[in-house]
Amino acid sequence: EEQRGCCVMNQLRNVLVASLAASAAAYAPSALAGMPATSGTARPAAAAAAAAQPSPSRAVRAGGPVCQMRRGRQMRKPPAPKDNTPINEAIAFDEMRVLVDVPGGSDEMLGVMPKADALAAAEERQLDLVLIADKSEPVICKIVSYDKFRFNKEKKKKEQAKAVKGQELKELKMSYKIGAHDFDVRLRSAQRFLKQGNKVKFSMLFRGREIVHSAVGKEIMERMATALDDHGVLDSSPRVFGRQMIMTVGPKTKEAMAAAAAKKENS
Repeated sequence: EEQRGCCVMNQLRNVLVASLAASAAAYAPSALAGMPATSGTARPAAAAAAAAQPSPSRAVRAGGPVCQMRRGRQMRKPPAPKDNTPINEAIAFDEMRVLVDVPGGSDEMLGVMPKADALAAAEERQLDLVLIADKSEPVICKIVSYDKFRFNKEKKKKEQAKAVKGQELKELKMSYKIGAHDFDVRLRSAQRFLKQGNKVKFSMLFRGREIVHSAVGKEIMERMATALDDHGVLDSSPRVFGRQMIMTVGPKTKEAMAAAAAKKENS
């Protein structure tokens, strides 16, 4: 009887397993089609299906051109600003002081005249009437070739930029108790720096209660600025910042130095 019972149980188990396998086989194609594969046998099938579908990048390349950013491409520099100097009929002033460009010499003064007369004088010389100083009273215009005027203007800008780029700031320290010999040494050093086209910064440090002598220090700074009048221009007057007094002197232009030398010779 025990053997008979075991045989019956085995038969029932086989029938149950067969029915479950049949129902799973009928349910898998419809219910498991969109689910990710978890078993070892289903993974190769899912991978094969994914490989069969084209990737988005391949689809885009097959359908049309792809917009890609080029690496390493430098941005173009913005165009240089155009010269907006008013010339000829564009000058919005009725009366002006007129100069005439003289090659290799100083400009010729024609005097104050109406705009119509100035345009006629420029047309007679086959040149342009260019506004060079609109803040003056009356304004100042120059009869010159516009191309030459623009070339000289750009050349002057480049020279100024080059001078500023090569300019250095030299510092000279002083004391409110400085002696005559040390003062002369600082003066000669400042003159040398200014001739080289550099700016000079004078600094004076007050320690402790020495700040009460700031008026004496300011007098020394002003005396130094006066002694450098022929070589430099006062950029910033003596000022106290905390416990330090600072004054800056910049170099003079060649035209200003020539005028100062001529004035000194005449006196």
